[in-house]
Amino acid sequence: MKSAVIVFPGSNCDRDMAVALAKVTGEQPKMVWHGETELPENLDVIAIPGGFSYGDYLRCGAMASRTHIIDPILAAAKRGVRVLGVCNGFQILTEIGLLPGALMRNSQMNFLCKDVQLQVENSTSHFSSGYSSQTSITLPIAHHDGNYFANDDVLTELESEGRIVFRYGDNVNGSQRNIAGIINREGNVLGMMPHPERAIELCHGGTDGLKLFESLAA
Repeated sequence: MKSAVIVFPGSNCDRDMAVALAKVTGEQPKMVWHGETELPENLDVIAIPGGFSYGDYLRCGAMASRTHIIDPILAAAKRGVRVLGVCNGFQILTEIGLLPGALMRNSQMNFLCKDVQLQVENSTSHFSSGYSSQTSITLPIAHHDGNYFANDDVLTELESEGRIVFRYGDNVNGSQRNIAGIINREGNVLGMMPHPERAIELCHGGTDGLKLFESLAA
């Protein structure tokens, strides 16, 4: 599996993401700077990591969505390349239109950094096939703007099409319908606020994130 990790000014989970991908593939991902105009050839997975691209100026992901590398990412997603956006990566995916909705300020107006319980709602996607449906897992979060919002029509569509992959067990940030992660209609783009790449080793306190990367590799 050939993969690439996109790096923006302010990314801080790019190395974590690369380590997780290398762990399941045995191959080091390509690190792609945001100013590049092309992606490596024959990619299977593109990962957009967490962090604070451009210092979250204007709004989270807004400036990153205008960089040179975005057009190649859009083209790759259209071809069916799998795209994983975590935390700031999820915010960027909504900004560029690969996923619907928006990530707003947490309902309590504070930064959250802790482990949370999630429920696996869809275990048939490219990203979650290693889990059993309705399984409870624990992953860390670290965000100030993780409150998922979309209009009622979009929420109904996400529900009816099985595109909600992860829900919060305890709605820590106010996200509508406890949404923690969603996929696009084609099923090759996942955005999620919790960090699976920070839960792949026992020394992390748990390995519940590893199955996501194993699902991608499979």
